[in-house]
Amino acid sequence: MGKATIYRRWASKEELAQELLSGLAGPHIAIADVGDTRAELLAAVVNPMRALTDTPFGPVIRALLSQIAINPTLGDPFRATVVHGRRTEIARVIARGIARGDLRPDADPEVATELLVGPVYFRLMFGGELSTSFARRIADTVYRGFAAGAA
Repeated sequence: MGKATIYRRWASKEELAQELLSGLAGPHIAIADVGDTRAELLAAVVNPMRALTDTPFGPVIRALLSQIAINPTLGDPFRATVVHGRRTEIARVIARGIARGDLRPDADPEVATELLVGPVYFRLMFGGELSTSFARRIADTVYRGFAAGAA
């Protein structure tokens, strides 16, 4: 595909990158309601981890992460789609956990998102193993921190 063909479909390289990122990340955002809050919190960690390690999303996001951070033309749409989608999905997990009586009513979905997904991106950027045991430690810590009866 030549440059002229690309620019007939996408107005800019940022628009092309955004469509690519959204398409690659989309399948890894949803978290199924399995009736188990701890399992759903684990999925909130494992889904982005697998997207980064087992799919083409990983190399693409690594290549574009610095531009997402500094270029609003790329970063704002990414935050409005991929990041917002992930926040919305984790908010649903937190709401289900509260409704089940597993989590405290004041469990903060925004903080939960950052606690669950932030360590994955930290390790992506600065190194460290992205393993199932790592994901379990994160999910278990968040679960205990937001557990009903925890102070």
